Amino acid sequence: MMESYTEIEEVKSYLIQKGIPSKAEAVIILGSGLGSFSESINKPIRIPYQQIPNFPSTSVQGHTGELVSGEVAGKKVLAFSGRFHFYEGHSFSKTVLPVRLVKAFNADKLIISNAAGAINTDFQIGDLMVIDDLIRPFHSISVDPSTTFRYNLYPFTERAYKIATEVGLDVRKGSYVYVKGPNYETKAEIIAFRVLGGDVVGMSTSPELIEACKLKIPAVAISLVTNMAAGVQKGKLDHAEVKIAAESRKEDFAKLVIELIKKL
Repeated sequence: MMESYTEIEEVKSYLIQKGIPSKAEAVIILGSGLGSFSESINKPIRIPYQQIPNFPSTSVQGHTGELVSGEVAGKKVLAFSGRFHFYEGHSFSKTVLPVRLVKAFNADKLIISNAAGAINTDFQIGDLMVIDDLIRPFHSISVDPSTTFRYNLYPFTERAYKIATEVGLDVRKGSYVYVKGPNYETKAEIIAFRVLGGDVVGMSTSPELIEACKLKIPAVAISLVTNMAAGVQKGKLDHAEVKIAAESRKEDFAKLVIELIKKL
């Protein structure tokens, strides 16, 4: 379990010994197919997850499974190329490990990304969406039931959307429906999620955003629409589609993340 302060400090101490600065200005969590952003990091130090003490590994296709430290636009950054999902058998406490390391490294901001399926029929494959709200049907994901708090994404969402439009990027805003997985949603569930107001659906990000809000870390999340959800478009999703969608917007995604690192 990655839950104690001592274990977090052990991870931080190891990373500092490997040459990672004790203070980061931004942390980025890279979702499925989006790991190529790490190529934008200058003077990179790459550490595979399996070499980091107390660290879980990721088993999902499209997740490299390495921590990358370096500079982007003159800012010191940490990038998690690959995340930990509840459906892989990790506890919710472990899925938010990167967020707790944001706090440990005194980072100024957290930028989260994911690949998601579109529920909103106005959306298209390749769309980038700033998450402005979360929907968590049928369950709670609070990692600490003894603590209650209210999350508010609005200030950072609006700032991120403004930054994107200022640099000429076409992005959307919308609600992210979090499901635990690992199975994809049924047509009936997608219809229900659409009625609830969901725009995209995925199996990550929500626990991370909520933990960031709990820890009062400025955070914004970006979804890349890699497929249409069940019943929206015929056919089955495979990872090749995720790669194609990510490749089609990787330059725009990198441009947006760089601007967020500089200005959020």
